[in-house]
Amino acid sequence: MAARREGTQGRATRPRADQPPATKARPGSDSASQTAGPRTELRVYLLIEDLKRQFAAYLGTPTRARGYPPLEGSHALIVEVAPGLAIERVIDLALKSVPAVEPGILFVERQFGVLELHSYNLEEVKQAGKAILEGIGCAPTDQLRPRILYSDIIEDITDQHAVIVNRNRQASMVMPGETLLVYEMTPALFATVAANEAEKAAPENTLVDVQMIGAAGRIYISGKSEGVARARDAITRVLNAVEGREQ
Repeated sequence: MAARREGTQGRATRPRADQPPATKARPGSDSASQTAGPRTELRVYLLIEDLKRQFAAYLGTPTRARGYPPLEGSHALIVEVAPGLAIERVIDLALKSVPAVEPGILFVERQFGVLELHSYNLEEVKQAGKAILEGIGCAPTDQLRPRILYSDIIEDITDQHAVIVNRNRQASMVMPGETLLVYEMTPALFATVAANEAEKAAPENTLVDVQMIGAAGRIYISGKSEGVARARDAITRVLNAVEGREQ
């Protein structure tokens, strides 16, 4: 017959007199945040001032802005984080800090979360961005630097080419005989600031398409060759000026 073992099996143990009982971590405390999961990675942090007419209209289309559509002249903040669901904390930080800002896009894709906020008051947008950065423990320079993958200017495009491009467009149409600029970069969200800067540089151009979510960002802009070239140069300047970490 096995000998009985003395011990505390099956009985709750009481803390020693000199040892304080354990306390639960309060929501929002350091202990609670450490158990919430991995640290939020800031991938993109873009403050886009003075949205231009065509780009604002693109952001406000039903397929993009499922919240409050931005309008020309407003200012936008676009943020991308990983893991994707961390974007829900990001929007919470922004709206509780500055309730007056309007969220236009809240999107959780396969790997990343995307948020667009806007307001006519630039300081409100900046304050919302500050609350986001402080809440996730990041600085703007923690974002990824954009990488240019490809650009080309195609002159005098054919009618068949124009038809096939226009089937997939999300903005305006390219016309046969125009010059077409195509530009590709990563992360994809940098297509937003690129499109807005291109319109500032050459507002007479037509913004044909902006692909801002996915593996890479892509822009299609059409017009006369001179204006299209100015748009390309503006995009290159703004992307090369972004500070951040290497991909």
